[in-house]
Amino acid sequence: MTEGEEINVKEKLKRKWAQLEAMVGTEKRIGLVAKDIIDHFAKRLEAMDGKGMIVCMSRRICVDLYNALIKLRPEWHHKDNDKGFLKVVMTGSASDPVEWQQHIRNKAKREKLAKTFSKKTEHPFKLVIVRDMWLTGFDAPCLHTMYIDKPMRGHGLMQAIARVNRVFKDKPGGLVVDYLGIADELKKALSDYIERDRDMTGIPQEEAVAIMLEKYEIVSSMFHGFDYSRFLSGSPAERLTVIKEAMECILLQDDGKKRFMQAVAELSKAFALSVPHEKTLETRDRGTD
Repeated sequence: MTEGEEINVKEKLKRKWAQLEAMVGTEKRIGLVAKDIIDHFAKRLEAMDGKGMIVCMSRRICVDLYNALIKLRPEWHHKDNDKGFLKVVMTGSASDPVEWQQHIRNKAKREKLAKTFSKKTEHPFKLVIVRDMWLTGFDAPCLHTMYIDKPMRGHGLMQAIARVNRVFKDKPGGLVVDYLGIADELKKALSDYIERDRDMTGIPQEEAVAIMLEKYEIVSSMFHGFDYSRFLSGSPAERLTVIKEAMECILLQDDGKKRFMQAVAELSKAFALSVPHEKTLETRDRGTD
């Protein structure tokens, strides 16, 4: 944060950082953030399998947030390096507090964790807490959600967001959840990029929701008058019958297959970026009525 600043300005920024860290890291606030992440990430995983990353201001907050999450979800913890849903990845030493030691690993163990997180999508290790680790030069295409609870700016911010923005299987891009209000810094960082890259880097979730609703209406209109109720409540045999009838319904329309495939692909992408917005969940729950 102080890169390129004069010494006196650096000192002022360091004091400001320390004050903000103390406020951000209060027990009550960490508890609220932990609960929000648990609820939010559960809904993200319901819609799309993948991984999540939480970025904190300090190692102390990383550990405290881990403890708050485990208090609410004890099943996420495991003492073994290659097991467990949640991990903290950070550097440290033997002089750090005793309660931090379980999170301090040597290089070989950190590299193994990185490989597990980025390459093994089926592995139960789904959520990681970091301060600086894995924010640059770390490629995890399955990472679809990033929770930012740390002031960031410029190239460092763009590098962090790039971690979550890789296209992967049904994932068209990543979702960034901002707890500290970094939108202005993101706009400044984007101003350094060419127009094409700015357009591809990020859109507000509300825009993704609007696109999702639009594509949802297009898909729904293609099934206008078609009774799909047996698919929702019928037997396996009835569900298969409905699928066949639905295919016929689409194929009988002018250029139906092509239009339907395109609309569904666009709807799926917008849905993946919109979850768990309340309008998105409402649309999912009511089906194609």
